[in-house]
Amino acid sequence: MNMQTRAVIPPREGNLIVAELFGPTLQGEGPSLGTHAAFLRLSRCNLTCSERMPCDSPYTWDTTRFDLRRESSRRSITGVGDELLLLDTALVVITGGEPLIQQKQLVPLVRRLVDANRRVEFETNGTFTPLPELLIEGVRFNVSPKLSNAGMSESLRIVPEALTALVGSGRAVFKFVASERSDLDEIEDLVQRYGLSPVYVMPEGRTPDAVITRARELADDVIARGWSMTQRLHVLLWSDERGR
Repeated sequence: MNMQTRAVIPPREGNLIVAELFGPTLQGEGPSLGTHAAFLRLSRCNLTCSERMPCDSPYTWDTTRFDLRRESSRRSITGVGDELLLLDTALVVITGGEPLIQQKQLVPLVRRLVDANRRVEFETNGTFTPLPELLIEGVRFNVSPKLSNAGMSESLRIVPEALTALVGSGRAVFKFVASERSDLDEIEDLVQRYGLSPVYVMPEGRTPDAVITRARELADDVIARGWSMTQRLHVLLWSDERGR
């Protein structure tokens, strides 16, 4: 049984496993950078990133450092929707962990949000094919395939059929975290193999200085390849403070 299969253990019907819900804040990454937003962070992930490319939410999956039962709670889909709508933001970001582990439970929540004129963005690692019920007007996917610097074999972090489906949906952008120029060659290989577009490169960093330094190192090469660059606005503003 592989990591992805183990991860797809559904929560109880009518519930989500939630790490945190917060806002209003600003979307810190991707094409909606700076947009007024609310965040729903779901617990559990099917991947385990290394310290070379540290995860910014290890409390959603890392059982060696965190008690996931204390770091998360089962919450009703109705209650989560009520709270997100009360935050009164035009954009709702559903992230993780890996949110598409719980995508079946998310369908009624996403439909409710869209019917209430909210835009929804998923932050996903690109290893799950989204359900057709999520490929609707008002929903977008910010897909961040992991590179070799995440410390996992390609067979775990790259799922061709999922990437192909996301490309074909017309509702995805592809956002790669990079720490050095050699990462861009690896991104180029994935872009060519799977026809990924549009492409955003995001400099890795847990502090404002680290993010800005890496952005300066990568910017010219990103421009030369015809890609876009996104910052980590939440890091520039609040470093790695949780819930911002």
